Amino acid sequence: MNDNASLPAPPRRTRAIVLLCAAVLGLASALFVVRRPLMMSAPTCMAGRWHGCFDTFNGVVLMTLVTVPLAVLVAWALAYRRRTAGVPSAWRLSLAEVGMVHGTVPFLWLTTMPGAAPGIAPARVSLVPLRDLVTMGALGIVGNLLVFAAVGFFAPMRFTALASVPRILALGAGCSVLVETAQYVLRLDRVSSVDDVLVNAAGAALAGLASRRWWRTAAQEPSDGPRPAAAPAG
Repeated sequence: MNDNASLPAPPRRTRAIVLLCAAVLGLASALFVVRRPLMMSAPTCMAGRWHGCFDTFNGVVLMTLVTVPLAVLVAWALAYRRRTAGVPSAWRLSLAEVGMVHGTVPFLWLTTMPGAAPGIAPARVSLVPLRDLVTMGALGIVGNLLVFAAVGFFAPMRFTALASVPRILALGAGCSVLVETAQYVLRLDRVSSVDDVLVNAAGAALAGLASRRWWRTAAQEPSDGPRPAAAPAG
């Protein structure tokens, strides 16, 4: 007989603690790797200066990490309010909403940062697929994959209509087209490239596949309203 079959499954609280510890270790590892470039912008950001903090990559990344506890607190408040109202899947919905915002706004800020000559340099467009991909480099490709990764990961967890890889791909492409159009119209001295759209959409789709087990499907509760009260017997 298999002795392991008689062992009780680990309680839900234990699994949550393990996942939380893993997340903390992962965040600590990431901070250890990027500690030097982030600490270069820390004095400027802590002093509340705009230049040198919010207009630099290091400053935006630092402030994104600093506001993680605030994002967790907001998700907890939303989940508590939903649970009080009897809404099912309160934590999943709240985490998905906060995750989409907190994981996307910093990347949108970075992609709309103006170049060296905003409003002066002519708007540039690259419509040849894969031409700019070879010049992005590994860091550029990874950055473009992450722009709408949070949307692709959390949107199908929040909205039943988006629980499909083609729809997530279309959502990522549509959002990317809007960003590239804004770069062109506002003349931010950045290249509006079709390769950015392709890579951004691919990043959203890959992130959606990573969260597939938590997607909100039509078989689950379709509304965010409270559960209906049971009818009295008799």
